[in-house]
Amino acid sequence: MGLAVPKSDVSVKGSPVRRRRARLLCSLLLTVVAGAGTAASSASASSASSASSAFSASPSHAAGVAQAATAPAPLDRVVPAPASVRPAAGSYTIRSNTRIRVSASDGSARPARRVGDYLAKVLRPSTGFSLPVTARSGGDGIRLRLLPQAAGARKLGAEGYRLEVTGRAITLSARGSAGLFHGVQTLRQLLPASVERTTRQPGPWRVSRGTITDVPRYAWRGAMLDVSRHFFSVDQVKRYIDQLALYKLNKLHLHLSDDQGWRIAIDSWPRLATYGGSTQVGGGPGGYYTKADYREIVRYAASRELTVVPEIDMPGHTNAALASYARLNCDGVAQPLYTGTDVGFSSLCAPKEVTYDFVDDVIRELAALTPGRYLHIGGDEAHSTSHEDYAAFMDRVQPVVAKYGKTVVGWHQLTGARPAKGAIAQYWGLNGNEKEVAEAAKAGTRLVLSPANRAYLDMKYDADTPLGLSWAGYVEAKQSYDWDPATYIKDAPASSVLGVEAPLWSETLLTSPQLEYMAFPRLPGIAELGWSPARTHDWSDYRVRLAAQGPRWDALRIAYYPSPQIPWPAH
Repeated sequence: MGLAVPKSDVSVKGSPVRRRRARLLCSLLLTVVAGAGTAASSASASSASSASSAFSASPSHAAGVAQAATAPAPLDRVVPAPASVRPAAGSYTIRSNTRIRVSASDGSARPARRVGDYLAKVLRPSTGFSLPVTARSGGDGIRLRLLPQAAGARKLGAEGYRLEVTGRAITLSARGSAGLFHGVQTLRQLLPASVERTTRQPGPWRVSRGTITDVPRYAWRGAMLDVSRHFFSVDQVKRYIDQLALYKLNKLHLHLSDDQGWRIAIDSWPRLATYGGSTQVGGGPGGYYTKADYREIVRYAASRELTVVPEIDMPGHTNAALASYARLNCDGVAQPLYTGTDVGFSSLCAPKEVTYDFVDDVIRELAALTPGRYLHIGGDEAHSTSHEDYAAFMDRVQPVVAKYGKTVVGWHQLTGARPAKGAIAQYWGLNGNEKEVAEAAKAGTRLVLSPANRAYLDMKYDADTPLGLSWAGYVEAKQSYDWDPATYIKDAPASSVLGVEAPLWSETLLTSPQLEYMAFPRLPGIAELGWSPARTHDWSDYRVRLAAQGPRWDALRIAYYPSPQIPWPAH
C-alpha cells in the first residue's frame, strides 16, 4: 500500500494544557488509501511495528481465513459486557431453511421488520442463505419480537433486550426498535467473525444456547466526529455510524463549525458554507453538507438507532464565520480564512446585537433539520472573550436553544457561566477536580464525560504512533478503558452523570482508515463504560473479549491499531 502526501505542509502548534493544541507533526503527511484493511500483530509485537502495520494490509489476511469448525462463542464473550448471562448446554445453528420472523404484541410489526431486514442484509452475503423475513408466526428460526406493553419487558427500558437461544430458535425480545437493534449487534458477535464478510463463507453458523438479559448503564453513549478541521463526506460519516452501532452507541455528536471550516448550509447566512467551508487544516478544499446531505446523515444515523447531536462552537472557535461575514467582527473587518491548528484566538462579538441575530438564525435552521432533542453550542477555549462577555453571551444563547425546542449541551466551560436549567455539560478535562463542574452538577446540570486523557480518540497510543496528538499524554487501550464515570468528577453526585462520549478530533486525520486506526481498539472500551454494569468492569477479562473483535474488524476491513496490550488471536 502506498502513502499519499498532502500538497501543503501543516504546522501544528501549541501548549500541552489545551485540548486541541499540539506540536509540529511530520506524521501528518501520512495518509491512507480509503478502505484499507489492518493486519493485526501478535500480542508480543512492539508498539512501533504495530503502528506501522496499520498502513500495510496483508492480501492473504484481507482474503480471510477459512472458518474452523470450533465451538460457538460463549454468551459472555461480547463487547460491551451484557448485564446478565445464563448459559445452557448446546447451540442453535442457522441453516439454509432458517427464517427471520418478526412480530409485535400491539400488532405493529413495522419497526421489527426494519431490524429484521437489517439483520438479513448482514447475514445473507456470508452465509449464502436466503433468510426470508416474514411476519408469519412460528416457533423456529430467528424471532424478533416487540413487546412494548408486556409486563416482563418493562424492566428492559427503551434500549434493553432479551436474547434467548434454544436448540430450535433464537428469540430476541425488546420494548422498542432500539432494543431489538442492540440485540442484533450481540447476536452478530456470537456468530463467527467471518459472518461479517461480503462473500460466501463455509460456516457453520452456530450460536451458544442460553439467555442474555441486557440493559444500558447510561442513557448517553456517544462519539464525536470533528468534520471541521478536515471535512468528511456523507459516505465517510455513514461508515463511521455503522462502526459506532456495532457497540451500541446511541449518540453521534457532529462538530460542524470551527476556525478552519463551517460545514452546514445555513440559508439565511449562505457564505458560512460557501466561503467559510471552502478550506480546512493544511489548506485543502474543505467542503460542507447541504441540508439534504445533513438530513441523509440524520436519517441514516436513526436507522442505526443513533441520535445526531449537532454542534456549532461559539463564541470561540468561530474564525470561519468571522471570515465569512465582516459584520460579525467587533471592528467590522472580516478575518482571513484560517488553515492552522492554534486555538483560542477567535470570538464572536458579544456586545453587538447582530451576533444574536446570527445565533438565532443558525440555531433555528439547524434545530429544524435535527429531530433529536439536543443541540451543542460549544463554549470551550473562548480565550479571546472576557469572562463577563462569555457569561452574557451564554445567558443570551441558551434561551435561544430552548426557544427552538432543544436541550442545550456545552463543553464544561459552560459551568463557569450560568448553565440553564436542564443544560448538559460535556467534560473534557484531565483529572476531574474542577470545582465549578462539581458545583454545577450538584445544582442539577447533567454531565457527559469525555476526559481527554481517557476518551479522546485522537491522542497518540505511544511515541511511535504516526497520527494524532499528545497534549493530554499517550492513551493506550487500558487507560482508555480503566476508569469509572460515576466517580471521575470529584464531589459530583453519581446521579448527575448522563453518560460518556468519545471525541475524535481531526487535525491530523484525513481518511476513513485514519479515523478507524485512532478509534479502534479504544472506542469499544468507552462504549462498554457507557453500556455495561459497573460490576462487570475488569480489564483482564475485557482485554480477552476485545481480542476476539480483531478478526471481526479484519472481516469488516476496519483499519485498527493492534495494541500490544491486547492478546490478539494468531493468524
